[in-house]
Amino acid sequence: MNTSVIIKIRNISGHPDPNYGTEGSAGMDLQAHLEKCEIILPMHRKTIKTGLFVEIPKGYEMQVRSRSGLALHHGITVLNDPGTIDSDYRGEIKILLINLSNIPFTIKNGDKIAQIIVQKHEKVEWNELQ
Repeated sequence: MNTSVIIKIRNISGHPDPNYGTEGSAGMDLQAHLEKCEIILPMHRKTIKTGLFVEIPKGYEMQVRSRSGLALHHGITVLNDPGTIDSDYRGEIKILLINLSNIPFTIKNGDKIAQIIVQKHEKVEWNELQ
């Protein structure tokens, strides 16, 4: 049974398109698209470009999540984890990271900074409670 969804992508980063690391992976890594290194100071946040633009089908969302290794070893997490990219968003995917450690953290071009999960969702219709 094929359960994949087609998502159109424009990738200006020079890095490979996001892909699954293993057969059982739920998430795909996103890489930083930087002209120069970025430093996130302790307890500061920074928006990091990915060079990716996507067209998500209606009825789906893309969730941006932290990478566990970055969080565990460096205190770097996605600030609004999980972040949601809606199906009608057409801008560049940018990742809002925060440094929760007490030392500066350097991000280089191509570093894996977050992961994405594609989820189906339902629209809600409210029915007044009696």
